Amino acid sequence: MSLLLDVVLTGGGYLVGSIATAILVARALGLGDPRLSGSGNPGATNILRIGGRKAALLTLLGDLIKGVVPIVIARLLGLEDWALAAVALATFLGHLYPVFFGFRGGKGVATALGILLALLPELGLSVLGLWILVFAVTRVSSMAALLAAIGAVPIVFAVSSETSMRVLIMVLVPLILWRHRSNIRRLLDGSESPFKKR
Repeated sequence: MSLLLDVVLTGGGYLVGSIATAILVARALGLGDPRLSGSGNPGATNILRIGGRKAALLTLLGDLIKGVVPIVIARLLGLEDWALAAVALATFLGHLYPVFFGFRGGKGVATALGILLALLPELGLSVLGLWILVFAVTRVSSMAALLAAIGAVPIVFAVSSETSMRVLIMVLVPLILWRHRSNIRRLLDGSESPFKKR
């Protein structure tokens, strides 16, 4: 029964992760498919550019919540560390490769943050603080995301002795970096656009 519950919740995590908040918000607000506008990424940053702050905030909250909910449910139902890590990874992969939207998803930053806040609040808050600091200095969302993701590696080793949590981070971070590969190229050649202060 325990193994069956682990499998069901892992599959459920993937399905929850597959709910593409940016696409649903964009449809509801008549913005079209965000994968065909702006940067082409169905995430809060692109939604901000094409739809404004309200749309971006809704997208950000939705992506955060879908990272939190599967972990909270799995904890309440008594899943152990490795099973929790599996649910977390499945949720994250659902965001990257959503079954409901042709497996074309976002870059995973907000959903990963929701997962971390639910799993290890001290890690999640530290990563969030790092993102805010880098963004405040650079005004470049992708740089903030990349440095926050990289920073999660030493932080998880500092705040958790659980092997499952450390392995989870070591899997999530390369996936985030891979999904940001076009941003990395633009950062290296100086063409990545910062947000202008308003």
